[in-house]
Amino acid sequence: MFIQTESTPNPATLKFLPGQEVMSSGTADFASAEAAQASPLASSIFGIGGVTGVFFGNDFVTVTKAEGVEWDHIKPAILGAVMDHFQSGAALIEGAQNPGAGHAAHEGEDGEIVGQIKELLDTRVRPAVAQDGGDITFHGFERGVVYLHMQGACAGCPSSTLTLKMGIENLLRHYIPEVTEVRPVAV
Repeated sequence: MFIQTESTPNPATLKFLPGQEVMSSGTADFASAEAAQASPLASSIFGIGGVTGVFFGNDFVTVTKAEGVEWDHIKPAILGAVMDHFQSGAALIEGAQNPGAGHAAHEGEDGEIVGQIKELLDTRVRPAVAQDGGDITFHGFERGVVYLHMQGACAGCPSSTLTLKMGIENLLRHYIPEVTEVRPVAV
């Protein structure tokens, strides 16, 4: 098994591509070893030390390191953990829950607008963000303001604010006049 790595716009995050599907649907974001207990792979990566985040996408795993930790010191161990996991055939996440599951449908007069927002996010934004090793999730729409959560390599990335404001906000405002602003949310 050959695992490729790619840098991301976030220098503290590296993208690992095992050459096979990681998650069949959705994403999973683990911000701590405690949060990763349901995932043998995420737990193994956190066990390496110096890791502050693990994120699973469709065909990649992104790992975020602590400040002061060098990639040269932890990258071989992460590669080993990813390889061991996929060769073992173990479940990625134990149990039936999906941490990447979406949020409840938005009803009421804004329902159609929310549908348009989600469609644009799914077709235009999420594929681009996934290229950088992250994901973006919709958290709400209220009085013209869209609330989004950045995950994976995008969380804490120096360019994430620029991505939200100049990229996503401009896209949504162009196609949906009711959108006036995009704001990040922390989960």
